[in-house]
Amino acid sequence: MLEPTTSRRAALRHLTEALQAAGIDNAAGEARFLLLDLLALEPFDLVGGGEKAVGEAGADRLARALDRRRAGEPVARILGAWEFWGLPFRLSPETLVPRPDTETLVEAALRLLPDKAAPARILDLGTGSGCILVALLSERPAAFGLGIDRSEGALRTARENARRNGVGDRAAFLAGDWCDGLSGPPFDLVVSNPPYIASGVIPALAREVREHDPAAALDGGADGLDAYRRILAGLGPHLAPGAPVLFEIGFDQAGDLRRLGPEAGFALHEVVRDLAGHERVTILAQDVSERGPAVHSQGTGKNAC
Repeated sequence: MLEPTTSRRAALRHLTEALQAAGIDNAAGEARFLLLDLLALEPFDLVGGGEKAVGEAGADRLARALDRRRAGEPVARILGAWEFWGLPFRLSPETLVPRPDTETLVEAALRLLPDKAAPARILDLGTGSGCILVALLSERPAAFGLGIDRSEGALRTARENARRNGVGDRAAFLAGDWCDGLSGPPFDLVVSNPPYIASGVIPALAREVREHDPAAALDGGADGLDAYRRILAGLGPHLAPGAPVLFEIGFDQAGDLRRLGPEAGFALHEVVRDLAGHERVTILAQDVSERGPAVHSQGTGKNAC
């Protein structure tokens, strides 16, 4: 039981044990996330001040958060923010929780923009929280980025995240349906983490995903490929010569992109694997190469670039 007189250290034990009893994986880690964030603590506060009481407001916040987590709500949703690429991102009901796997896409994109001082125009289709675009702009200070999303709520969140991470003056966000209505100078690089889960699979997803992630950001149609088809059909006129197009994909979709790319005038040049060894990112370009696609294994994390 959490009481105002409960110490920080005892509260951490209580949260951990309650989450373990609820069958939640990584209960200790999640309990620590909740305690530190909701009580506005740093890790050293548990070392030097572990016996301090959580107080009435703290006990109430922790109890409410525990109830929500045991009901299946993910920690990131409870906190309303999550870290990606070492940067803080606010979340909203219209955005996905950024996943470590998506850092593979960021790494691959940065490898294709090796000159940090070179100007570049980056397009992020289905920007959501803006995490991919903001991470890229944080590493390429001469680049400008445009994020497109159908959700006005997601766009408000992305704009706030760009400002919060110091790239707001080099990022613009536009409401749109993939490439429809897109105009202006061509882009040097395109990134996208579109919805790619087949509609029939969504009911079988983990509770934390199917009940709390926005359906529009998950549902890729009957075969999970609708968004890729739409993007590839409309993207060509907006690309600079040789501009790469990077998609995050499901673990079994690289073969589909090998087929869809050429049908739309693109060649698949690389498939990049994440740390778990899953095919995670495809890199396409309009200039068809005679070489077959390569498969690279990429780590994830900011220090990899």
